[in-house]
Amino acid sequence: MKIENTKAQMRKGVLEYCILLVLDGKPLYASDIIQELKEGKMIVVEGTLYPLLTRLKNDGLLTYKWEESTQGPPRKYYELTEEGRQFLGELEDSWHELVEAVTKIKKHKS
Repeated sequence: MKIENTKAQMRKGVLEYCILLVLDGKPLYASDIIQELKEGKMIVVEGTLYPLLTRLKNDGLLTYKWEESTQGPPRKYYELTEEGRQFLGELEDSWHELVEAVTKIKKHKS
């Protein structure tokens, strides 16, 4: 049971980064974001995603636009702002530093 909790905490810690990665270069509808995260084994549900999208929007990292849909009501498409792209670049640097640090620690233990 403990390993599942730890794995969930690790995923939660990188979920914001993964959302920004998914949105890098293309606006997406929330269900498309969920699908891409699931394909990457970052399982997330709408109840988790929407509060994160709102927070990222309020922080100025995302914006959204409404687009008409042929399959029902208009859809909200999220995309990175310029500030969001810069923030993603900083997160990518931090991610690489973290991976490098963990790799060094693992090699030292071998």
